[in-house]
Amino acid sequence: MHRNIDTVDRTIRGVLGIWLLVTGIAALRDEQPTKAATLGTAGVGLVVNWYTGFCGGNALFGIDTSMGESRE
Repeated sequence: MHRNIDTVDRTIRGVLGIWLLVTGIAALRDEQPTKAATLGTAGVGLVVNWYTGFCGGNALFGIDTSMGESRE
């Protein structure tokens, strides 16, 4: 896999992913398991995108926002 998201996109995904995870934990504590599972799954997906620098959705549609950045 090569990176297909840039630094700004990665930062936004990381912040939003962590926020979704925290919100999911709060929903779980409020005994709302469906909402907690949905938020947790979305949060984990965004955190994985942040960590790897790769987005499967971008790859599927041929989007590459990492123009000019080093690829690993």
